[in-house]
Amino acid sequence: MDNVTKSSSHAVYDVKLHVVFVTKYRRPCLHEALRDYLKTAFSEILAAWRCELLEFGAEADHVHLLIAIHPALNLSTLINNLKTASARRARNRFAEHLATFYGKPMFWHRAYYVGSVGHASLETIRAYVESQGTQPLKKHPA
Repeated sequence: MDNVTKSSSHAVYDVKLHVVFVTKYRRPCLHEALRDYLKTAFSEILAAWRCELLEFGAEADHVHLLIAIHPALNLSTLINNLKTASARRARNRFAEHLATFYGKPMFWHRAYYVGSVGHASLETIRAYVESQGTQPLKKHPA
């Protein structure tokens, strides 16, 4: 994955997140066609939020998303929208299949995982931040 910074009128940024959603009750309902559909759905939903799906992986009971986001976004609002919109799309498209797993219109567990992803390790960034201000300031000619 390339280290690509983006910019807006007031910020230069490179914000990437690892997100995991688990199916309700960890039911193994994500067959291959549904996983393929979710990949497309997440990509479209994220694009509408000025975000990008960089990678997608899934098992029968959970999905992993690697996403690039805009720093002005409210993260909990984005996550909630991803879960709600993807669940609605999946339930509409695969209603018969999902009815064998859920009696009610359920899909994702309400909890989720999100972690920041970067090219430098936490230790590298910590050392860099700690080193700031340790060098004497250069005097400018008057």
